[in-house]
Amino acid sequence: MHCREILLTVWVLMLISTSEESCTSRLHITAIEGEPFYLKYCSSSPEHERKTTTIKWYKNESHGPVDLSLRSSPRILLRDYVLEFWPVELRDSGSYFFQMGNDTHDWKLNVIPRTKHSCFTEKRVTSKVVEVKKSLQIACEHNYYQQLVNRTVLYKNCEKIENNKNPFLKNAEYKDQGYYTCVFFLRHNGKLFNVTKTFNITIVGDHSKIIPALLGPKIDEVKVELGEDIQLNCSALLNEKDVIYWHTPGNNKSDPNVHEGNMTRIRTSEGKWLASRILRIKNISTRNLNSSYNCTAANEGSTSTKSFLLLLKEDTVDIPGHVFTRGMIVAVVISVMVVCLVTVGVIYRVDLVLFYRHFMGRDETLTDGKTYDAFVSYLKECQPEHGEEHAFAVETLPRVLEKHFGYKLCIFERDVVPGGAVVDEIHSLIEKSRRLIIVLSKSYMSSEVRYELESGLHEALVERKIKIILIEFTPVGDFSFLPQSLKLLKSHRVLKWKADKSLSYNSRFWKNLLYLMPAKAVKPCRDESEVLPVLLKT
Repeated sequence: MHCREILLTVWVLMLISTSEESCTSRLHITAIEGEPFYLKYCSSSPEHERKTTTIKWYKNESHGPVDLSLRSSPRILLRDYVLEFWPVELRDSGSYFFQMGNDTHDWKLNVIPRTKHSCFTEKRVTSKVVEVKKSLQIACEHNYYQQLVNRTVLYKNCEKIENNKNPFLKNAEYKDQGYYTCVFFLRHNGKLFNVTKTFNITIVGDHSKIIPALLGPKIDEVKVELGEDIQLNCSALLNEKDVIYWHTPGNNKSDPNVHEGNMTRIRTSEGKWLASRILRIKNISTRNLNSSYNCTAANEGSTSTKSFLLLLKEDTVDIPGHVFTRGMIVAVVISVMVVCLVTVGVIYRVDLVLFYRHFMGRDETLTDGKTYDAFVSYLKECQPEHGEEHAFAVETLPRVLEKHFGYKLCIFERDVVPGGAVVDEIHSLIEKSRRLIIVLSKSYMSSEVRYELESGLHEALVERKIKIILIEFTPVGDFSFLPQSLKLLKSHRVLKWKADKSLSYNSRFWKNLLYLMPAKAVKPCRDESEVLPVLLKT
């Protein structure tokens, strides 16, 4: 078997072994606008668990997670572990979340525009270095879409390679350096799509030598003014013995105003040399305009050249000094005022919202059909060590929210008649409530309150009919005991109870709690003290 056939066989075996490894494991993904795209999650759970577990895909929007299974779109398809886009669009950028039981994964997708004047996008290029006279192989295969591929075309520097075989295989030469783009044509629902894969092939010699590569565009247009001095900087990536030199136009060879500087070198971490050479031109005149100053990087076998073209700057109308000064003062004053207003708005956001509600008499509870403003979930084991926590939930919260601010709370011990089906009662009461207040402590997560929390999360995450408020009555520190799905909610917030600072009705704690409660047109009672009685220790 010839060497070429051996390499082809090895490549086919590698393709077969990696055909299943099409999972999207990277957290940050870049896709090209207008091309088919997919996200795939590979689960480590046993197969019997995967068959019985519900799979959910979400996209995080500004108003919270959106269940993609509830959206009907011929362009976005859900295939169990795979989310497909036919094709992906700029508006698809964002955060995506996969959930299957306890298995979760999220991705950050960035969709970039397709380059209009090129067959590839530079941000989606894979770089490969190949030694001269060694095997250069371009394999146009796609692990995920391969079965749908109708035909494949290979381009070099956006020019089609005619009669090429797949894989493209030859002994590398210096002239083979460039951008190779595989274009896969595939059909879906009667429409023709294409997916691109681009490789930037760099040809090097004997593990160390590279082709001199000048940095920047091949033609660099420099805007100048007559009479000014400029410096043209030519930089390149070279080998140790390579050189950079300048070619000046014929009428400038003996120009005393044109001076070529010495070449400077800096060794890179890869063992190559970053070199530069400056051309100084003093007192620019008309003879320097529209002239091409060429910079060349050269070694024993090849050269690379770029041109600097000097163009006259267009005349611009200068702004009078006093107008500019006044404009700058006005801009600074306005900027300071905006910053101050934004800062005040952020600091006193809660106070401003409460004042607005009171001034406008807003009431969000009139037409929603709910019975209670909030369902209070708390540790119901009334043991001596939990006395303060229990008293806070069944006495302090009702005293302030109901008697002083006019809200209606649902407290299970108080408002439910014994003897009914507890589970059904809890689910029904939470459905009738606008908020779920959870009084957290280290002992909170018991079997009695777990169903309350899970039912509330279902209403908040799936039904979107309730918002969750967490009150940290005693320092918890680690919230890992709470369900992971709580992290999907942007509406929840943790309020910390500080007995020495939270007693007054005007304290920050009660203002923050009122801010999270539904707006309600209620006149506070005038006959109560403005300070709560201190909770008695039991």
